[in-house]
Amino acid sequence: MYFLTCIFMLIMVLISVGFFTLLERKVLSYMQLRKGPNKVGYLGLLQPFSDGFKLFFKENIFPLNSNYVIYYLCPIFSLLQSLFVWCLFPYYANCLNFIFGFIFFLCCSSLGVYGLIICGWSSNSIYSILGCLRSVSQAISYEVSISLILFFYFFLLNSYNLVDYCYFQSDVWFIFFSFPLFFCWLSCCMAETNRSPFDFSEGESELVSGFNVEYGGGGFALLFISEYSSIIFMSMLTVLVFLGGDFYSFYFYLKVVFLCFFFIWVRSSLPRYRYDKLMYLAWKGYLPISLNYLFFFLFIKFLIFYHFFL
Repeated sequence: MYFLTCIFMLIMVLISVGFFTLLERKVLSYMQLRKGPNKVGYLGLLQPFSDGFKLFFKENIFPLNSNYVIYYLCPIFSLLQSLFVWCLFPYYANCLNFIFGFIFFLCCSSLGVYGLIICGWSSNSIYSILGCLRSVSQAISYEVSISLILFFYFFLLNSYNLVDYCYFQSDVWFIFFSFPLFFCWLSCCMAETNRSPFDFSEGESELVSGFNVEYGGGGFALLFISEYSSIIFMSMLTVLVFLGGDFYSFYFYLKVVFLCFFFIWVRSSLPRYRYDKLMYLAWKGYLPISLNYLFFFLFIKFLIFYHFFL
């Protein structure tokens, strides 16, 4: 039953990635005063399947100077890493309940850096190397703030289990007493998933397509799926940590969809940062804010301890 539940969930994640790309194309098109995909199926609903068939049935080519085996295996590794973390999706029954879910998330998210490094290096192209170096340094910088923010809530809950976030927020959501931290978290999520305005690994104006510049067809599709799967997972984790986490409710999924829409909204509204501004923001902006919030959470922890045990 555990196996069937996980397989069903992964199939749903892959389908949601396809329709997320359709949502992005439709939202971006209407924000740019055009129609977007509306020919394949009713209102373009079959467009994701058409794109998938086109990409996976294209002829595979490879650069002569590339490291052939690693070049082909890297997109598969990136996809497995982004899907593996979905084991953390909270269930009431019929799936494993991760006691150390928070630690498991940090381990899996840190593995995503290796996919970027291997993709850029195995292509043996100067543009892909530049893209992977920029994205790796960006991911490492923002992982520090993401880990700290999650650590504060662990400090409050005394539990690594993500299900406990739902129980603890039954009366008040975490966003209400850590509002600035919520916006820091959103920015870090965008930087971690290489989304605009932090999409330096895919800077089209200077890098053509960044670390995946040599990939086409199936390899590009797998990298694409892994990126969008990570975006949906980070949206789900944001709802779980900050917005109540009521995963048994229909509103939970509406909040996840709204956050996915927020990623697209930011992409259509904001230009790309300068790279030095990105690093300045990580180390001199979000990191000091996160560390200062430590004293705030210590104060709340003291109040809880005083109320219940004294």
